[in-house]
Amino acid sequence: MSALRSGRIKYTNDLPIYAAFDEGAIAYPGSLHADVPSRLNAMLVDGALDLSPISAFAYAANADKLVLLPDLCIGARDEVISVVLVSTVPPALLDGVEIYVTKESASGRNLLRILMERRYGVTPVYIEDDAPIERAREGKAALLIGDKAIDALFELPEGDVYDLGTLWHEWTGEQTVFAVWAARRDAYERDPEGVRACMHALTDAYTWSRGNMERVVARAQGVFARPAGFYERYYAKLNFTFHSAAQSGLRAYCRELRAIGAIATLPPVLPEVIGVVSR
Repeated sequence: MSALRSGRIKYTNDLPIYAAFDEGAIAYPGSLHADVPSRLNAMLVDGALDLSPISAFAYAANADKLVLLPDLCIGARDEVISVVLVSTVPPALLDGVEIYVTKESASGRNLLRILMERRYGVTPVYIEDDAPIERAREGKAALLIGDKAIDALFELPEGDVYDLGTLWHEWTGEQTVFAVWAARRDAYERDPEGVRACMHALTDAYTWSRGNMERVVARAQGVFARPAGFYERYYAKLNFTFHSAAQSGLRAYCRELRAIGAIATLPPVLPEVIGVVSR
């Protein structure tokens, strides 16, 4: 079989999964295409990729075409750091207010909708923007994800930056799951062993990173230099294991997506493929 076409998120938050491949410590048995989450979502759904991390929202909206894979996700127990709302007024006062939102996110945008409508009972006006951090710097409300969200933490007043993972956890008691790993159903049916081999490599890479965090941090610093100790704290906050608590968080997120009309039916939240961590 030909090598499976795989995606990876091109933010520093993916490095604990992918740094081992970048360092040459582990070989990935396929091709890797780096892009922003929204682009990876479209490529997987449209068939340009065989497997990829995919936004939790995009998975929920396209679950009939996909096989949910085990062991890995990108989320947080509470504070996530890299998905933030910037606003000079509290979220409960944003009814009818314009919020500039990144085009790069699907899960974050829908989590913001859930929080606004379901937690705070407000309905802002969402405006897609190529550079929402510029709007945030102008004092306008904005949703930022990834490294731009981290920039906001260092540049903007602390009281104007609201962590969406914290807001969700305070409200629901659940973890956040922003991305899961999935394969196209046709790709999995065509080459199940190839998909498993890719997941083995990914879980092995994550295991490598946990034992070589200083190398992961050095690679992250080479991409975006941050104050000493930042990446250690950031990666400790993130959750990369698709365990029962993460599955519960994904289930709660999907229930809320349905409550706001973003999806029509609830998707499976238990992986179809048997876990590959222990072999």
